[in-house]
Formats: sequence, structure tokens, C-alpha cells
Amino acid sequence: MAFVAVITGASSGIGEAAARRLAREPDARLVLVARREDRLRALASELGGATVVAVDLLQDGAPERVREAVQREHGELHMLVNNAGGSWRGPFGDVGWENVERHMKLNFEAPVRLTEALLPLLRATAAAGGGGRRASIVNVASTAGRVSRPGSGSYSASKFALAGWSDSLYAEERPRGVHVGLVLPGFVKTEGFPAKELLASPVTRRIVSKPEVVAEAIVEAGPGGKAERYVPRGYWLAAVARILAPALVRRATGGGALSTTTPATEAQSAPGPDDSSTPTAPAAD
Repeated sequence: MAFVAVITGASSGIGEAAARRLAREPDARLVLVARREDRLRALASELGGATVVAVDLLQDGAPERVREAVQREHGELHMLVNNAGGSWRGPFGDVGWENVERHMKLNFEAPVRLTEALLPLLRATAAAGGGGRRASIVNVASTAGRVSRPGSGSYSASKFALAGWSDSLYAEERPRGVHVGLVLPGFVKTEGFPAKELLASPVTRRIVSKPEVVAEAIVEAGPGGKAERYVPRGYWLAAVARILAPALVRRATGGGALSTTTPATEAQSAPGPDDSSTPTAPAAD
């Protein structure tokens, strides 16, 4: 039986790396989702073929378009990777509710809506046994979904929401055979986050990871059945410190530690040019 997987934000960065990694799974059949059709088709060609759905996930009817493509081309679904997302930095007093809203729409509402559309297919695959493969959803959140920093509160809020919802969805879908995993990257070098400041220092370059490492974590949190994976792995210490010593963490982050911009996953519906790598703009999809 084929292994059918949907990957959002698949045209660059973590999404592209996830597509390349999942393409190595036996009898993989991928559905690549992002806005930039030219990049998706180029990637599909490199991978030996894939279903391409060029769509902005914030548009009305976008989840239904993805579902229709999966049903038409494959008739089943084993894995959904909710990777598309973006980040726009700025203090709340300056950027206000508008910045919170666009983060929530892209980083939380969009994956929730897509999951709602595709969940019946995942449940059906699980009920049919999946050909010996686990039916799974992997939500790509961020370490910023556990520990927030000045200027990135809106981004963190959306990723906190995604992490909390993932925990609940896991408990709800486990009896139906659908696993829900969570991946929480820290600093990852991508097209939209070149990480030049961090990579320039021999001290901080060690905390920067690669999209390929996140892609492997996605496999572990999906077919592998892991509850969650931090990338790099040691970032879980920040989440623990936030619980055990919140005042200390607030002083550390509020004092300017790790002031470099939080990395974004692949962005949908970003204002301005798609290929932006400026600190205040989202990565491109």
C-alpha cells in the first residue's frame, strides 16, 4: 500500500526538507502544498513525481481544495504535516492586535482548518489498518511555543496555541488510531532565516540546526509515534526551565538574550515579496 503524505509550506526550508525525507519512505506518494507553484513543480520533478496544490491556505475553500486533490489522486491519507507558518516581529505596544491576528490566522487557524478537512481521511486510513502504517498528524510549532521573548509575543502566542491544541487532539484521536505529534524547532537556518548573526559566533553557531534535522524529527513525531521532538534536542531544557524557574527565564530573555529573530516555518499569505529574508518579514513558502 502507498504511503500518502500532505506537506504544507513545501516549496522551501523545513517543508522542502520534509518532502525530500518523506519521499524516501517505501512507496511514498506526496502532496505538496504552498503558494509558489513553480517551486512545487520543480521539487515534484526532482522527487520523481508528486501531487502539487498551489494554494494560499488562508483563502476560503483552501482546505477543501487540498482534500479534493488527495481524494482524487490517492483516495487515502497516512500523514499530514502542518508546517506552513510565518513570523513578524515587533513589540505589542507598536504592532498591536493586527500582528497578533495575522499570526493566529496563519500559524494556528490555518493548520486547524486543514486538519478538520483531512481528519476524516486519516481516520478512514487508520480504521482500514493503513497497510501497516501509522496514520499521523505532525504539527510544526516552535520552541517559542514554550518560551517567549520580547518582540515575538504574537508569534509565540500562535505557537503556544498550536502546541496546546496538539496535546488535546492527540488524546481525542488516539482511540481512533490517528497519532498526533509535535515538533518544536529552535533556530534553524532557512531561506527566510539565514541566521548570520548566530552562525558568525563559534559559541552560538552550535544552537543553529538544519532543515534536514527538523525533517527527521517530523518522521519521528509522525510514523515514529513520538509525542514531541525539540530541534536541537537540548532545547527541551528551556521549556523545563520556564516551568521550574520562570522568573529566571524572564530575566534571561528580557535582558536581550537570544535577541536574534525567531525562525519562521514556510509562510503563506505574506505581505510584500515572497522571497524575503529581512528580520521583520516571514519566510517564503
